[in-house]
Amino acid sequence: MLTFDLIVVGTGSAGATVAQTAREAGKSVAIIDKLPFGGTCSQRGCDPKKVLVGAAEIVARSEQLTDKGITKPTTVNWADLMRFKKTFTSPIPERTQTKFSDLGIQTFHGSASFLSASTIRVGEDELTAKHIVLATGLRPQLLNIPGEELLIDSTGFLELPELPANIVMVGGGYIAFEFAHIAARAGANVTILHQGQRPLEGFDADLVKLLVKAMESIGIHVVLGAKVIAVQGNPDKQTVWYEQNEKEHTVLANVVVHAAGRIADVAELNLEKAGIRVGKKGVTVNEYLQSVSNPGVYACGDVADKGLPLTPLASYEGRIVAGNILNGNNRVYEDTPVPTAVFTIPTLASVGLTEEQAKEKGLKIKVTFQETSDWYSSRRINESFTAFKTIVDAQTDQILGAHLLGTGSEEVINLFTLAIKHQITAKDLRNTLLAYPTHGSDLSSMLPED
Repeated sequence: MLTFDLIVVGTGSAGATVAQTAREAGKSVAIIDKLPFGGTCSQRGCDPKKVLVGAAEIVARSEQLTDKGITKPTTVNWADLMRFKKTFTSPIPERTQTKFSDLGIQTFHGSASFLSASTIRVGEDELTAKHIVLATGLRPQLLNIPGEELLIDSTGFLELPELPANIVMVGGGYIAFEFAHIAARAGANVTILHQGQRPLEGFDADLVKLLVKAMESIGIHVVLGAKVIAVQGNPDKQTVWYEQNEKEHTVLANVVVHAAGRIADVAELNLEKAGIRVGKKGVTVNEYLQSVSNPGVYACGDVADKGLPLTPLASYEGRIVAGNILNGNNRVYEDTPVPTAVFTIPTLASVGLTEEQAKEKGLKIKVTFQETSDWYSSRRINESFTAFKTIVDAQTDQILGAHLLGTGSEEVINLFTLAIKHQITAKDLRNTLLAYPTHGSDLSSMLPED
């Protein structure tokens, strides 16, 4: 039996933050991961995805400006792009392992499972600690359909050695939309099958409708109300069966990507042996991010049932957990405005309340919505599908929410986040001088006049 002050399961942003902070405070720390060290975002998620998005953006811009100074659209060499992507992802496991070792954190590779409330087994080793932190992230949820084994997940898509000619995305969230844009701009035929009537449900409905139009304009086929019921074929050619309007339909694919939601990655942990409660969103925690049923266990990042599954939020939660373990429970999880972006082309970005949420709260609001393809910032790059919607409290002039569609939205949304967090009024933000011509300089035109 190996004894530590702290055991951390998971080496992504949340887990690494806790482990490093505790070790720097002099605690003995063990960290475990069944996957290559470094977490999802940096190796199998947001970072490598954004590398691919960068190439897709170049294709999109060249297509938009063809015959407007650009002679012909550029194309993607998928194999070269994958090699470039690997220059970011391949060094991460060794780099992470070295960092942990240099700090004196003891590392363990393998699947962790609880033996008791304070004891974990990994491989042949048994570890015990006063505090255990779960930061295992998410995994794709089972679809429970015949032929499910033929699907690849987001990790598989990011490792494709060649781009298939025909791709089906099952799902209507971030992953499906972003990967659809990457694949389509690289030359694939892409179909999205989404079970619901509204994709990207957490985002503003008006902007999502416009984004779907943008996708359809480049040949992406978005099918709503489509419940996938089976996949047949072999790894190189599949037939996807789906129900829509009580009728069965099929679509052919060379690759089918599971992008229909993720759940907490806890199946192998044997949480019942530690008395740890799990809900639909993940490990059930209190305001201190402490398990409600086992006070020796904390959870942070995507595996906990707080907040959105975003990397900055995972790091934030990791800092809370580390502080509470080192100093006693003296820091609570607080809701804070968290901007988020869907890296489609154009980008969809959001922070704060949607119009629907504000109305559900009974707030008196000013809603400003406009399509902006005729604005200079859109016209200069010939971008056809751009828009914004802002929600402002009619009584206090506080900005409650901002929703943007267009190039640069992922940066402009950060300005709105600062305004919401620090309670800068719409009037003060509108009257702030910003560099021109920039996407940020459009901000003053997105807010209501007095």
